[in-house]
Amino acid sequence: MRVAVLFGGTSAERDVSIASGAQVLNALRQAGHEVVAVDTARGVLAPADEQRLLTAGVAPAPPDEAELSVIRAGATSPLPAASELGDIDVVFLTLHGGTGEDGTIQALLDMTGIPYVGSGHAASATAMDKDLSKRLFRVAGVPTADWMMAPAEAAEVEATLGFPVVVKPNKQGSTVGLTVVRAADALRPAIDEAFRHDDEVMLERFVPGRELTCGILADEALGVGEIVSGGEVFDYASKYQEGGAREIFPADLTAEQTRTIQALSLRAHRALKLEGFSRVDFRMDADGGLWCLEVNTLPGMTRTSLLPQSAAAVGISFPELCDRICRLALERHGRRRR
Repeated sequence: MRVAVLFGGTSAERDVSIASGAQVLNALRQAGHEVVAVDTARGVLAPADEQRLLTAGVAPAPPDEAELSVIRAGATSPLPAASELGDIDVVFLTLHGGTGEDGTIQALLDMTGIPYVGSGHAASATAMDKDLSKRLFRVAGVPTADWMMAPAEAAEVEATLGFPVVVKPNKQGSTVGLTVVRAADALRPAIDEAFRHDDEVMLERFVPGRELTCGILADEALGVGEIVSGGEVFDYASKYQEGGAREIFPADLTAEQTRTIQALSLRAHRALKLEGFSRVDFRMDADGGLWCLEVNTLPGMTRTSLLPQSAAAVGISFPELCDRICRLALERHGRRRR
């Protein structure tokens, strides 16, 4: 099939998206597909531009606002013209954060009628909104830590959640703008930092413990993994720099614990009405309690990203995973056309 891989964009997760796009391009070509590389900030890439951009790697920190402003100023339309794409069978989205993951691109693609991977615009927007997602988790019986939304004073936070708390943008990924706040006097700077990345900020009870994750593919739970990093949270540098964290698949859990995480992952995926694939992240506390952190509708897609590792744990290679994701998109599009 002929596949357009969309990556890059203008969000703080641009570098991560480019890294995902590079790996998906290679995997789909290995699987025998014809692939078109599209940076949604620059349009369809010529082979030389593709090679230069896709070998850059991920920097230790996300691009700052000045860098992103320059990219946004020169950005083209997020979707290239149909004449540029040619006869595309499916669009593979490897966009993270911003308009690539919040349902905007998905809504534009819905209007074109071109099949695309993952969830539709409404489900994507819901999952991107951490506050709304947690409300739906609670209704579906998926445990998630207590939270509140800014503005909030330190006394109210201490009485309601207690310290430490996690302060983070409500609609952002890769821990961009996230701070673990341990004392009242550090709360305001953390909220201000989060507001630099979003117009809504969440304050969430910090759950110390093990970081666990489970992929979903075609409404089935994949392998459960554990992330072991040196810090309190699996932050941007730990995620994307070599040696930043150890990712263990399968996680060292009992069979019952594994089944419970897989069942909760499916429940969270379904609660948000997601389709195709996703990745669900948890914390396990000292008593073995599980707390859902979030669901990623377009998780990282390098060979060493968590979803591909979750798939590999149940015997699905990276090229096969990418191929199956494309075929799920075509099946979904066919159902909607009937």
